[in-house]
Amino acid sequence: MYGWEMLSFNIHDGFLEAIVRGNRSGLLTAADYNNLCQCENLDDVKMHLTATEYGPYLQNEPSPLHTTTIVEKCTLKLVDEYKHMMCQATEPLSTFLQYITYGHMIDNVVLIVTGTLHERDVNELLEKCHPLGMFDSIASLAVAQNMRELYRLVLVDTPLAPYFSECITSEDLDDMNIEIMRNTLYKAYLEDFYKFCEKLGGATAEIMCDLLSFEADRRAVNITINSIGTELTRDDRRKLYSNFGLLYPYGHEELAVCEDVDQVCLHLCS
Repeated sequence: MYGWEMLSFNIHDGFLEAIVRGNRSGLLTAADYNNLCQCENLDDVKMHLTATEYGPYLQNEPSPLHTTTIVEKCTLKLVDEYKHMMCQATEPLSTFLQYITYGHMIDNVVLIVTGTLHERDVNELLEKCHPLGMFDSIASLAVAQNMRELYRLVLVDTPLAPYFSECITSEDLDDMNIEIMRNTLYKAYLEDFYKFCEKLGGATAEIMCDLLSFEADRRAVNITINSIGTELTRDDRRKLYSNFGLLYPYGHEELAVCEDVDQVCLHLCS
C-alpha cells in the first residue's frame, strides 16, 4: 500500500480485497502438502483435498480418478473465483483483470490452430484450452487457412484484434508462422499491458512493471534459444522482442546475434 492513492482505495476495491484475503485463507498449507506427499494413490489425494476448499469440486467425482480430473477441478475453482472478482470489479480494476486473461486467449488460439494443422479433433483441442482464455468464436479457428483469414473470420471481435495488426499476412499457417504469430501477439500484448500499468501509476505501476519486465526478458531469452538453428534471421528475431525490460535495448542487440546457448549465457552474465 503506497501513497495518497490508498486514501480512497476502499471506496472501489475494498470489497474485492476482502475477497482476495478470504481466498488466501483457502490455500493449502505446508501440513496439507506434507500429507499429500504421503498419499499412495489418487483416491487418497481426493480424500485429503475434500477436507479443504477444493472439496466441493472433487467430492462427487467417481473412482477411478485421473490426474487430469484433479487438475481440471482445481483449475475450475481458480477460474470460478477469478470470474466472480471480474463481475464485482469496477474500472480500472475490471480492465486490469481482463488484461490478465489475454495471455490465455493467445495460448488458446495457438493451441487450436496448431492442433488443426496437425489434424487433431477440434473438440479434443477445446477441452485442453484454458477456461480463462475462451471466447465465443474460438471453435471457428479451425477454418482459417492464413493469418488474414484468422483475423477476418474469428478474431476481429475479440480483445486480441488490436494485437493482430503486426502479423496479418497472406502466408499459410505452418508451424514456423504460427510460432511467429504467437510471439508477435505476446509482444504487442505485453507492451500494451505495460503501458496500461504505467498509466495507472502508484503501487500498480511499481509492482506490475517489474513483473512484466521480467516476463518480457524471459520471453526474449526463450525466443533466442528456440530460434537457434532455424530459418529465423537476426532481424526477425529482434522484431519479436518486447520494447521494454531490463534487457532492452542493448541486451536485445546482443541476444539477436547469438548462435548457440553458450553465447546466450555469456551475454546474460556480462
